[in-house]
Amino acid sequence: MTVKGGQGIRQVSTPDVDSSRATVLHVDMDAFFASVELLEHPELVNRPVIIGHDGGRGVVSSANYAARRFGVRSAMPVGRAMRLCPQAVVLRPHYEKYREASAAVMAIFRSITPIVEPLSIDEAFLDVAGAVRLFGPPAVIAAEVRHRVLRETGLTCSVGAGASKFIAKLASTRSKPDGLLVVPPDRALEFLHPLPIDALWGVGPATRDALHRRGIRTVADLAATPPGVLTTWLGPTAGPKLHDLAWARDPRHVATHHVEKSIGHENTFSEDIRDEEQLRRELLEQAGRVAVRLRAAGYRARTVSLKLRFADFTTMSRSHTISEPTDVTRRIHEETVALLTAERLRGRAVRLLGTRAEQLVRAEDELLGLWSDDEQWRGAESAADRAVARFGAGAVRPAALLGGRARDRERLVDTEG
Repeated sequence: MTVKGGQGIRQVSTPDVDSSRATVLHVDMDAFFASVELLEHPELVNRPVIIGHDGGRGVVSSANYAARRFGVRSAMPVGRAMRLCPQAVVLRPHYEKYREASAAVMAIFRSITPIVEPLSIDEAFLDVAGAVRLFGPPAVIAAEVRHRVLRETGLTCSVGAGASKFIAKLASTRSKPDGLLVVPPDRALEFLHPLPIDALWGVGPATRDALHRRGIRTVADLAATPPGVLTTWLGPTAGPKLHDLAWARDPRHVATHHVEKSIGHENTFSEDIRDEEQLRRELLEQAGRVAVRLRAAGYRARTVSLKLRFADFTTMSRSHTISEPTDVTRRIHEETVALLTAERLRGRAVRLLGTRAEQLVRAEDELLGLWSDDEQWRGAESAADRAVARFGAGAVRPAALLGGRARDRERLVDTEG
């Protein structure tokens, strides 16, 4: 492994690395949203670029590495980002482009191995143990992945290879941007132990600060701490888990059937909204988006939650567990409206609004009630899904949104997760 300059410390593999047992790959696209936009703006490739909505309350969706060198980060207000990097160019996001690019990248992964576990729109785990005879050692496969992604999409990615998901993901992070780092099992501790403790999954700012106060600053420090002591400090779940990770123990396998924990949609508005009727319309549109994604993924939700962020940045979430899991817009909307009404806003200004479906279950595992009110609406909405698939987005919309004010206020952040 060699160390190069660039975006902090960047590690990449030497050509003679033994990758024979590093059969788990983690592939992470580099500055994905920004890179997709730059395909249509090659003149900006060497300039700092921010993806977001300029002015007002826009938030950074992504930034290329030229902008990141100035401290620009995702979720930062665009105004602050421009103060850090006034020469940056701001481009509006186009989420459909990102989904199309993601689908093309995932197709490349699946052409190499069927064992692919997408983590998000721009990253995935691959188990390539079964592809070695066809394509060669994991390092060769990883290089081929990078080559094909660049050739077929014009985008770059970073790849980490290891004997476990944990090590592979850490390796891809250390190799960014546009790098490849293989960590053989017999060198895993050599790679892992010098890292800061917040490199470990599950160590956020609060846990990091608590460990720092006890003199634990590197993964090696954590590995040398008895598990019983960590259990006392961090609890019976986090303590043993972090101790295992500090010794590179991660028994999880790459799972081709990723179980969604939740599906949601939220909007941040360019102007605060005080009108509850307007908020109900926004919730109807959000409910529709969430319901479509539930049906497409084959899930239903036992719990529906509402998220509100007010003008003073106070944020609250409320949820309700329903008697029968649902994937129907009407039911999700009814639940979020009921949660909104219960809050008695009385004109309080809302900055962000979100809808989320939680406690997901597979649709085929659910027995429908004999008199399910959802069933009639599910049939109508499934028909609408087919119309949209055939004629495109906007072919079918709820009557309440036609000619209404649901889109009168520009969304500055439009996120799904």
